[in-house]
Amino acid sequence: MHSSALFLIEFGAVLLGLGLLGRLAGRLQFSPIPLYLLAGLAFGEGGLLPLGASEEFVAIGAEIGVILLLLMLGLEYTASDLVSNLKTQYPAGLVDAALNALPGAVMALLLGWGPVAAVVLAGVTWISSSGVIAKVLGDLGRLGNRETPVILSILVLEDLAMAVYLPIITALLAGVSVAAGSVTLAIALGVAGLVLFLAVRYGRVISRFVSSDDPEKLLLVVLGLTLLVAGLAQQLQVSAAVGAFLVGIALSGEVAEGAHNLLSPLRDLFAAVFFVFFGLHTDPASIPPVLLPALALAVVTACTKIATGYWAAKRAGISAKGRWRAGGTLVARGEFSIVIAGLAVTAGIEPSLGPLATAYVLILVILGPLTARYTQPLAMRLTARRRPAAAARAEAADAADAAVAARTAEAAREAVDQHRR
Repeated sequence: MHSSALFLIEFGAVLLGLGLLGRLAGRLQFSPIPLYLLAGLAFGEGGLLPLGASEEFVAIGAEIGVILLLLMLGLEYTASDLVSNLKTQYPAGLVDAALNALPGAVMALLLGWGPVAAVVLAGVTWISSSGVIAKVLGDLGRLGNRETPVILSILVLEDLAMAVYLPIITALLAGVSVAAGSVTLAIALGVAGLVLFLAVRYGRVISRFVSSDDPEKLLLVVLGLTLLVAGLAQQLQVSAAVGAFLVGIALSGEVAEGAHNLLSPLRDLFAAVFFVFFGLHTDPASIPPVLLPALALAVVTACTKIATGYWAAKRAGISAKGRWRAGGTLVARGEFSIVIAGLAVTAGIEPSLGPLATAYVLILVILGPLTARYTQPLAMRLTARRRPAAAARAEAADAADAAVAARTAEAAREAVDQHRR
């Protein structure tokens, strides 16, 4: 069969399959990410139907998917929002990083994978899935809840931290020296700071330059600018994803809204291709050996995310119910955990890291919507059971104290009477 015909058949079958899987996920009311990953496992080496002619195109589509994911994320925020969140919510961001990155780093070191893999796995376990969480909040009707701004603030800080974290990972995976890595990080921080400054001071001017009443021209300009900046960022060893994120931040107002509406279908298409591509590079036979560590890591980091949300909501003065809801909502991991793991898989630093990340994300992207829904009622039920028990223990302790006090008083009276005699 002609190679171009084979490519069209393969790639068409992949897209059709993804569409059907997305429809199935919609009916089941959960994220399609695990189904896309499973599809990648099925089409990859060791799977049921390995791809051939279309794999190179899928690789390019996956790279575009990462760029569009970060661009759309940047469009969600204005520079002033990021600066405001950084000033007011940074303690929650620090707690989030400490509680959720540390388990991943420790697991990598316990498995003997070395410090570079430890930094990568720390990022995998640290970053929550903004896409899954946003969908869950909408599905559960919690967008107007008091704890929702706290959740969104933590997600914003995580996304902003990616602008620093991704260049570090890129430098480590490239094996550059400490001096070269420091230069790369300095460039990334300088560019990020410059973009934030320009977006705050001249955001309207930039948006006016990009703006167009014609949807076709707006799409071409925004997409072309994003790919250009992403390519330049990658050439500077900063990370294409960070470049796309900064372009999204620089755009605001009607331009950001219009670009968001136009690019959403493209984002969904290429993001699905990205998840398939990640699955293609994971041998299904390599998952069972790392399933137990992935499960242990999922349990630990689910608990640490709940603790993070609870602490942040308590700090913001939210009631106990809202604290538990905030914690349960943050559990889901997804697209950015796979983005980080994908960088490591491409660099080939540790063969087992990709399978472990796949299993870890599969577990938490399914568990996340469940914890968002049931953490608060379960916690309230458990605390309600503890209160009567605690009250009974307190009454028993009070009774014991009263008995001791009575015996002490009686002994004191007897001693006084004896002394009088």
